[in-house]
Amino acid sequence: MELEYRKLDETEATSALASRPGWAIEDGKLTKSFKFKTYKDGVVFASAVGFVSDKLDHHPDLLVGYANVKVSMNTHDVGGLSPYDFELAKRIESL
Repeated sequence: MELEYRKLDETEATSALASRPGWAIEDGKLTKSFKFKTYKDGVVFASAVGFVSDKLDHHPDLLVGYANVKVSMNTHDVGGLSPYDFELAKRIESL
């Protein structure tokens, strides 16, 4: 999938989701919750997500809880999911 700002249709999004285990599409956003042993581990992970996101210039919503970080994203400029969302998910998984 070419990295571009365009809205994926439902078939493309479902296909891309198959390559991102553990991720789901909820309310039009690509989401995943990550569990950690400690609160600090979650905060460090959230900071790393921020760094990776900034390098891609594509920024997710992060909800930091106790030993849990929920990442959710879509591409506001296209009004849905784009290849950038799935690329960011891939980069987050590499953390």
